[in-house]
Amino acid sequence: MPRGAGTIPSAVTEVLRFCVVIFGAAVGGEVGSAFAQKSQVRVGPFGVMQLGVVLGAGLGYVLGGALARMTGRRLEEAEAALSRRSPEQLLAGLTGAVVAVMIAAGLTWPLLLVGTPGIAFPIFMFVCVSVGVLGYRVGLARRQRVLAMLAPRAGLHEVAEPVGSLPRILDTSVAIDGRIVDVVRAGFVHGGLLVPEPVLAELQGLADAEDDQRRSRGRRGLEVLEALRRERGVDMEVVPDGAVEVPEVDGKLIRMSIDRGAALLTLDSNLARVASLAGCRVANLHALALALRPPVAAGEDVKVHLTRTGKEPGQGVGYLDDGTMVVVERAATQVGKDVSATVTSVLTTANGRMVFCRLTQPQAASAS
Repeated sequence: MPRGAGTIPSAVTEVLRFCVVIFGAAVGGEVGSAFAQKSQVRVGPFGVMQLGVVLGAGLGYVLGGALARMTGRRLEEAEAALSRRSPEQLLAGLTGAVVAVMIAAGLTWPLLLVGTPGIAFPIFMFVCVSVGVLGYRVGLARRQRVLAMLAPRAGLHEVAEPVGSLPRILDTSVAIDGRIVDVVRAGFVHGGLLVPEPVLAELQGLADAEDDQRRSRGRRGLEVLEALRRERGVDMEVVPDGAVEVPEVDGKLIRMSIDRGAALLTLDSNLARVASLAGCRVANLHALALALRPPVAAGEDVKVHLTRTGKEPGQGVGYLDDGTMVVVERAATQVGKDVSATVTSVLTTANGRMVFCRLTQPQAASAS
């Protein structure tokens, strides 16, 4: 039977068994030496100490095989578990384990000097192993921070921290739009949310404008900020102007985002492009909205295969490739066929989207 890729080679098993045999012989020799001081009994050519070495080695050979095979199985399980980890996770976890073991060893080393070795050494090993496992888990949980500290020293590429873990600087467009409150309540934005004083000043200027539309937008932005302050999912903080020498608000936001290591939260696609070119991390809500938009919109033409009739008389029902239900009016006679229809409306329900269509003009005429 061919050996699997993860099976421990027999040579390794024998080496492990040999280590147990040596250990058993040493223990047997120590026990025999203790008895030899009290008795000079001999068994054939063997004295008590030699007999202890032979018996210890034999016992080690018997137990060593089982112990080596059990160790091999545990190593295979550890290999399978580690193979599911990425190299970054392994590096961060091992770094945490090594640092934790060094700290634990430094703190518990005096036990080996002042205590009885038979008692102090097991305590020393227990503490080191326990703290090492804790350090490995902490390293995995904080791998981004660990890798960021290791990268400059190890010559690695600097690991970019995910935008979701960075504090975000709020742009005026996000406050005026207002959908950020729903995004926060849905759990897609959390943590620190920074509102620069220039953004507040810009909103205040809009709220005091003579034009009704501008005044309405400014007041809406201030109301959104007030709503965000009450949300538990974010920790909103007003921060002072960190770029006094920059005249424009957009430039101030980019400079402050770079200086603070924060992400710029905006709905302005042009500002997002400029910020990205300047080396700023950007969270573009407009790009998120585009990614979540319906697969079709009103006025578009779609081709769909009608599979059954609908609940209302004359309706034909089909499905898009993503499973979206399409209801086509006055198409019951077209069931079983591929039809071209024009989208009239898109309805989003708790169970998904429903697209309502009407047949294009040539098909509608032929159906009638």
